[in-house]
Amino acid sequence: MMRRVFGITGWKNSGKTTLTEKLVAELARRGWTVSTVKHAHHDFDIDKPGTDSFRHRQAGATEVAVVSGRRWALMHELRNEDEPSLDDILSRLAPSNVVLVEGYKREAHKKIEARRLDAKDRTPLSAGDPNIVAIAADFKVEGESLPVFDLDDTKSIADFVERATGLVAQGK
Repeated sequence: MMRRVFGITGWKNSGKTTLTEKLVAELARRGWTVSTVKHAHHDFDIDKPGTDSFRHRQAGATEVAVVSGRRWALMHELRNEDEPSLDDILSRLAPSNVVLVEGYKREAHKKIEARRLDAKDRTPLSAGDPNIVAIAADFKVEGESLPVFDLDDTKSIADFVERATGLVAQGK
């Protein structure tokens, strides 16, 4: 199945998560089903010590599903496995109109680069990544050939994402 994937990339503290959150809300408001994938560069855990599911994983379970009447989650311990590829993760997601991917700087899907004045690193990524198709910044960007959006102009960025992924052509 062909997935519509669009990425939000940038350096630490560049506004990626806020932009992703606003785009999810705007695209969902427009009637699209939206899934997200967030890449973490650290040893994260969505579970807490002492919970039954945490105890299952600590005991050695490779996968633990936690299910209720409101939501479910599947945790997979990598143990000695390599980190799965983005394609592996995308293949596990339920169908949706679009998947927004936060992070994954080196993957080959279309992306918008978030830039903020107070980001940890302000080196432009677009010059070295042909998959970056637009920039969203909280300051004036000079000498850029790509479309540049105000980081807070969620509606225009969502319009761009709809066009870039072919959502508009699909219709509702």
